Amino acid sequence: MYDVEKIRSDFPILSRQVNGKPLTYLDNGASAQKPSVVIDAITRAYSEEYANVHRGLHFLSNLATEKYESVRGVIARFLNAGDENAIVLNSGTTEGINLVAYSWAMPRFEPGDEIVLSVMEHHANIVPWHFLRERQGAVLKWVETAPDGSLDPEAVIDAIGPKTKLVAVTQCSNVLGTVVDVKAITEGAHAKGVPVLVDGSQGAVHMPVDVQDIGCDFYAITGHKLYGPSGSGAIYIRPERMAEMRPFIGGGDMIKEVSRDGVIYNDPPMKFEAGTPGIVQTIGLGVALDYMMDLGMENIAAHEKDLCAYASARLSGLNWLSVQGQAKDRAAIFSFTMNNAAHPHDISTILDKKGVAVRAGQHCTGPLMDHLGVAATCRASFGLYNTKEEVDTLVDALELAHELFS
Repeated sequence: MYDVEKIRSDFPILSRQVNGKPLTYLDNGASAQKPSVVIDAITRAYSEEYANVHRGLHFLSNLATEKYESVRGVIARFLNAGDENAIVLNSGTTEGINLVAYSWAMPRFEPGDEIVLSVMEHHANIVPWHFLRERQGAVLKWVETAPDGSLDPEAVIDAIGPKTKLVAVTQCSNVLGTVVDVKAITEGAHAKGVPVLVDGSQGAVHMPVDVQDIGCDFYAITGHKLYGPSGSGAIYIRPERMAEMRPFIGGGDMIKEVSRDGVIYNDPPMKFEAGTPGIVQTIGLGVALDYMMDLGMENIAAHEKDLCAYASARLSGLNWLSVQGQAKDRAAIFSFTMNNAAHPHDISTILDKKGVAVRAGQHCTGPLMDHLGVAATCRASFGLYNTKEEVDTLVDALELAHELFS
């Protein structure tokens, strides 16, 4: 049984008050809160177990190395990657996508070669490809969403042409909550000989992920959205793609030998992990993923699906609220504006006075905002510890904001 109240007790910050009100934390799409097991693991790692990894022969270095390297296997299980050597550890999705851009794409792209993107992409899955456009003449091809915010896989596949070298697409929109059929996209792209990168920053949070079943070539995740520390993350890379990649950042750990005349690089995935890593952050990420897997990703998804349905019903009853995106397959992420033209920043400020934490702005999705015809939105994004009572608190706070701005 999924006991949300027991789960909430695992997160110390959820018991605090903000502006004299119980905290209703609905900014999980930006960054999720951390359970005690993660906080304790971080404290223990710094207070009892800390040393640099890989290069020492003493007890603490060996202990830190063992704990750090074990996370590669945890992530491989979380994504069903099959082989932990397909996992490159990093600071998060942004670094992972940049790794693909610099290590895999840049050596292959010639002027006129194309990258197919959806209009829903986060800037982390846009800006690295603009680098290729600016520096190597790559062409960005955009696929728009349907009026309900869904993304037709066939529209993405149809956008693939003879000069397309990569499809880069999110599994779940951080604004609309739209869940994308990345497996269908991958199958269609591979049939045309085109690799696929999936931004899993939101997708991996809300549903079970099986990268072998999806079949994608790259799948990036970020730890701070997965109830782990900031500065942690990873990217899954299919072995055949990894073999095609050159190193991105040079330094310690990613080499076997260095001489005055040359370098012998380390074997993958270490080949792509230069310098002292985020040791404690990565250890914390492993604990967070174990926590999620202990709860069961299917159970988390079922809880959030129920929460999504309830929130959809409550928000749709506010006829002065415009919710962006109504895709049938969606996560519990809601972006909205008020029809009386109150600015999202003002709405967010009023909600904060009631202890409700939401995000306001463009959410790092400039092209999507242009497509939707809005300058900004408020976003309420739910996680594994949120409740229907918190949906009610959000609605009550929105009604107050509407009264104040009417």
